[in-house]
Amino acid sequence: MLPAILLFLITYILMLTLSKYRPYIALGSALIFIATGMLPLSDVFSSIDYNVLLMIAGTMGLVALFIDSRMPELLADLVMEHVPNVKWAAVSLSLFAGVISAFVDNVATVLMVAPVALEICKKLKTNPVPFLIGIAVSSNLQGAATLVGDTTAIMLGSYANMSFLDFFWYQGKPSMFFAVELGAVASAFILAFLFRKEKGAIPKGTRTQVTDWVPTYLLGGAIVLLILASFLPEKPDITNGLICCGLMILGILLNFLRKKDVSAILEPLKAIDFETIGLLIGLFLIIGGISAQGVIDAAADLLARIGGNNTFLIYTVIVWASVFISAFIDNIPYVATMLPVVQGLALQLGIDPTPLYFGLLSGATLGGNLTPIGASANITGIGILRREGYTVKNSDFFQIGIPFTLAAIIPSYIYIWLVYGI
Repeated sequence: MLPAILLFLITYILMLTLSKYRPYIALGSALIFIATGMLPLSDVFSSIDYNVLLMIAGTMGLVALFIDSRMPELLADLVMEHVPNVKWAAVSLSLFAGVISAFVDNVATVLMVAPVALEICKKLKTNPVPFLIGIAVSSNLQGAATLVGDTTAIMLGSYANMSFLDFFWYQGKPSMFFAVELGAVASAFILAFLFRKEKGAIPKGTRTQVTDWVPTYLLGGAIVLLILASFLPEKPDITNGLICCGLMILGILLNFLRKKDVSAILEPLKAIDFETIGLLIGLFLIIGGISAQGVIDAAADLLARIGGNNTFLIYTVIVWASVFISAFIDNIPYVATMLPVVQGLALQLGIDPTPLYFGLLSGATLGGNLTPIGASANITGIGILRREGYTVKNSDFFQIGIPFTLAAIIPSYIYIWLVYGI
């Protein structure tokens, strides 16, 4: 177990210090895990989340068509017409991304909203880095608001037998949705404070004319289909990925029929960021390696021992340990490991597991916002900026991610305990 922990720590230190080489560091570390046998060959393919990879690839292709249609420019014009300055443009886009992310996967949300932010920043000649970081962390926050907002929420719903409406009203009390929205309100004030110096007036001009409405319909269709798919029982694990890739292929074919040029096929495919996909593959394999070595199980056992028999202490440990651990470890295997631990603790103490379940979900979902590699949405947003020629420093991310996370998790932490813990 110790070699796996050391390799894991070295990998993350290198990725944080050598941000330009993150994909190569992650893939190199993954190869070491495989070559040394810390990640058994039998577990290699099962460690990779193909659904996320297919969803990213498909949505990137769709977004390329979306950008080419000039719809992001029109949306940017509409946003700029209704906000007084750059600060409120940034806050509005982050809140908009959060609303979408409550019903659509966080990565897909970032890919959909990022082009609008980039267009606004181009028109205003301002740095898009904080804009996209704000969008990414807002997307991560809202993933816990509904049953369909994030994989971890789906996992909790399945494990605790919760329906879509249970995330709004559960056991006769306002449920997880309101805890998340309370955090969203607090974090919106943080974003407004962080962007307080961006007081430049937004020029008003003529609206951009959209050249092709089909990509917009396809993206809208993707949102609807992703929501509907979340209600399908026993669906294939790659359902969301197939939806996004299928719509991308349809969009490319329609684009080719409209333009009658091979570039109509090649350009959307070139827009797929294979460096981001490579980074995610590496991270999936690394997490698979430390899981196979029992690191995550050991961490879960440690949390259980620290909590003792004090319910509030157990709840507190679960929330804040989840925040910290999920800043470095993908929250999906962590939540999958911790759900039975939480249930066992509740049975042992003879208490309702609800506050522990909700505390686990909120902490694990928001913890990814602490680091630039803590969540797939963050990685995707940074990848988009890299393709646009912008370098995201760790300090750029930390100065938004850390205060945002604290502002979001503290109200949720208090709310869940007051409503379900006491």
